[in-house]
Amino acid sequence: MDLSTRENPQPGTDAPRTALRLAVILASNRKGRFAPVIGDWFLEHAHAHDDFAVELIDLGDADLPTGLSPDPGPAAGATLERISPRLAAADAFVVVTPEYNHSFPASLKALVDWHFTEWRAKPVGFVSYGGMSSGLRAVEQLRQVFAEMHAVTIRDTVAFHNAHTQFDERGRHRDPTDCDGAALGMLDQLAWWGHALRDAKQARPYSG
Repeated sequence: MDLSTRENPQPGTDAPRTALRLAVILASNRKGRFAPVIGDWFLEHAHAHDDFAVELIDLGDADLPTGLSPDPGPAAGATLERISPRLAAADAFVVVTPEYNHSFPASLKALVDWHFTEWRAKPVGFVSYGGMSSGLRAVEQLRQVFAEMHAVTIRDTVAFHNAHTQFDERGRHRDPTDCDGAALGMLDQLAWWGHALRDAKQARPYSG
């Protein structure tokens, strides 16, 4: 799915404002993963938000090696050719991640480590899920990782504890009031930072 470009009005003016290009990263590539349920739920909210043009980057379809190299080989090279331009074009990111052994998936760490400039001076939001911890330990570690990438992480998150019990067989949340509000709040913060950082980089390129 390609990012589309649409315009929405700048508050208080008649001038159009180009939508932020939001890349939603589905971090899990585990067999039998629950990630698509969480991802589909969040994508519905992201698509409904006026500030964003949204696309999905599913790491279940991206097999990047953990061994970094200037010569990644044909398979990894093809994956990078497909994904890297989409990361570079994005104005903002949301990472949808589970928690594995108090941390985040190796597939996500590989994606982060294979890139650098693609993350710089851009905001990153988080949707996490897990057992009683709701995946929040993974998110706290990711904040440190993305800080090293010169990215800005959003304070508010969306988190699901015991996520398998919260959704019905059609992938709908059984009691959506709180999580819907959390998603909207996080997306609003992400939009503020996305516009602020994009405008700032247009006025003065980020040198890092």
